[in-house]
Amino acid sequence: MKYFAYVLFGVVIISSPVTAAVEQCRFIQAKPEREACYERQEKALAARRKPAVVDNVKPGTTDELKIENDRLGKSLRSICRGC
Repeated sequence: MKYFAYVLFGVVIISSPVTAAVEQCRFIQAKPEREACYERQEKALAARRKPAVVDNVKPGTTDELKIENDRLGKSLRSICRGC
């Protein structure tokens, strides 16, 4: 039973995202390799920070607001009649 617990603990530690290796660019001595390392980190960070594609369009003019309000009113009337 003790062996099973050790194996389970090892699997949890190995599979955890916390143990993901972060490349330490500052310890690289060669300047071109260090700069390439920083560029890879920058691209990875930008990919993580990239906002999800939003399908929501922000209306800017009153005409667009009126169209959006009319569409919303029609959909609400079709859901609830006389509530």
